[in-house]
This record gives sequence, C-alpha cells and structure tokens, in this order.
Amino acid sequence: MTTEMTMPRRGAGAGGMRLRAAIAAAFVLARLKPGRLRRVLARCARGARPASYAETLEVLEAVTATSRRCASRYGCLPRSVAVALACRMSGVWPDWCAGVWATPPFSPHAWVLAEGRTVGEQAEAADLRPLMVVTVREGVQDERGGGD
Repeated sequence: MTTEMTMPRRGAGAGGMRLRAAIAAAFVLARLKPGRLRRVLARCARGARPASYAETLEVLEAVTATSRRCASRYGCLPRSVAVALACRMSGVWPDWCAGVWATPPFSPHAWVLAEGRTVGEQAEAADLRPLMVVTVREGVQDERGGGD
C-alpha cells in the first residue's frame, strides 16, 4: 500500500489553495533566522483571536495530509509555521513555540499550543522547553530575555 493510498486527499477548492499557500509560505519562512521568523509571525498574529484546540487540530491534520514533508519527523518547523499561518487565514492564532525537548536527547523542536495543550504532539507541554513563543494574547514572548 502506498502513502497516496493511506493519506486522505484534502483541500479541494479555495480552502485547498489557501492551505497550500500557507504550507509554501511556511517553507520559505522556516529558512529565516530565528529572530526574524519570530517578528514575522508576531505581525501575522496581530488582530487574531486565540485558536481553540479543535480548530488547531483540524488544521494540523489538513497540513500533514497535504504535505509529506510537514508530516515527517523532521518537518516540525515548517509544520508548526504552516499550522499557525493556516489558522490565521481563518482569523485565529494558536501559540507558536520553538524550543527544545526537555528530556534527552535535548533536540530542537517547534510546535503549536491551543488552550494550553500541545496540538498533535506525542509529548505534553511539560516535556518541551519553549525558547520563543508567539501568542495572540501577549504579542511576542521570548524567555531568553530578547535578542535574536
């Protein structure tokens, strides 16, 4: 059985084009330096309302069904950015986080939070240590004390 057979086809029509645009933009933005990426996402978050867990999970599932690279183990940064951008197209914004796993092997990771819970992650929020957070409620929060 091929991957095409197991993954549902999503996003026909206008919603699909918007989703693909968010994914394409996410791959471009994922190449930016961390500080610049944070600033761009903070601008995107302005004026949005906080995303619910259900809304964010639905968008995450659509992103991973549309892009194999976002669905991969190493696609966390473009996946999280794509989810945030696709949510923003609906007028909402999840908390976008970049940081590290709090348990060994302490590798970098990016994820989204909604209603205080990680969305689509095998780990709980306590297993992850955010270094940058872009949230609609407080603008930009950088736990390192600023800087890029």
